[in-house]
Amino acid sequence: MNESELYKELGELTKDKSKWEENIPYVSSLLAHESVKIQAKALWLLGEMGIEHPQMLEEKVPAIAAFCDSTEPILRERALNALGRIGRSNYQAIEPYWDGLFRFAEDEEPKVRLSFIWSSENIATNTPDIYKDHMSVFEQLLSDEADNVRMEAPEIFRVLGKRRPEFVSPYLDRLREISETDDNRVVRIHCLGAIKAATLK
Repeated sequence: MNESELYKELGELTKDKSKWEENIPYVSSLLAHESVKIQAKALWLLGEMGIEHPQMLEEKVPAIAAFCDSTEPILRERALNALGRIGRSNYQAIEPYWDGLFRFAEDEEPKVRLSFIWSSENIATNTPDIYKDHMSVFEQLLSDEADNVRMEAPEIFRVLGKRRPEFVSPYLDRLREISETDDNRVVRIHCLGAIKAATLK
């Protein structure tokens, strides 16, 4: 099977959740494939499988986390995504790697910084308390030079605002300022959403 055929097969498998459990070993084996494109697709699918079958993905986490050190930005990006999805359902599985994720807030690639935020949102959905002392990291990302990063950054404040509004309250003034001044309309809307989430009684 060539690369395009394999990629298509993975795409079809992504849509058929009934086949996920039995295919976890197969998809995991593709992390060793020579193609970066296939590795990236496998990482994405393993993350999605981790939402449905978190216990079965536990032993795969070290192999997934190893891609965080890749020189290929898309593999760092997809590894972060996968760890976030698995961590959403099973934080204990990714806990040994959690502290190390924060270095990606300063990754040279905007898509990787965005994936760090997205991964954090996933983990914070069910394990919010661990973010209490790390909010300043996300505050800095509110001012990121890349539009796509700034669009996503308020979303972690929204996720945590629903669950632990006291974590977000010190940043409400900053969020209000950005909601009124940022050049990007989506950034402004997302900041308003974060404020609303944190202030609803």
